[in-house]
Amino acid sequence: MDYFFYGRDRDDSAELRQRLVEAHWSFMDRYADGMIARGPTLTDDRERATGSVHIVELPDAETAHVFAFDEPNYRAGVYRHVTIRRYVDLLGRTMWDFPGGRAERFLILAHARPLMDWPGAERTEPALDRDRLIAFGRLLSSDGEDWEGTVVIGEFDDPARIRDLLALTGAYDKIETHRWTFGGRR
Repeated sequence: MDYFFYGRDRDDSAELRQRLVEAHWSFMDRYADGMIARGPTLTDDRERATGSVHIVELPDAETAHVFAFDEPNYRAGVYRHVTIRRYVDLLGRTMWDFPGGRAERFLILAHARPLMDWPGAERTEPALDRDRLIAFGRLLSSDGEDWEGTVVIGEFDDPARIRDLLALTGAYDKIETHRWTFGGRR
């Protein structure tokens, strides 16, 4: 099963995050074989991390819980909140397979309207230029039953265009755009 994790940093955690970078990477090394994408979200000036995204294949919900809450940044208090969702990969590759290098990278996180209002909404993802996508998938509830949104990570000249395409479907309550970059050891 694939899972999406987004740890949102506390406003004052930059120094703590930096001190924990090796511990964080060592923890993530244990999950390297299942990693689909990883990396920090960034401030608009790209000077500071605002959170961490991980999309990873794990055997079960218990392992996902360990991944989220035994992670050094979480345990030390870097994150103010962690989102965990089941992830349905619509792209079929990892970030290491991405040719890229043409534009700024962004995470676009689209939160679904309740399904009772939008039956079949999970099938309304717009057609996107797959050559620009690093990760693309559906977000599901922890039991995998309910569609809760869409995640798009890619290189875009104009991320507002992607946000607008998602908004046109009418299936989302809120759409977030964050600068993002590849994570892991350099």
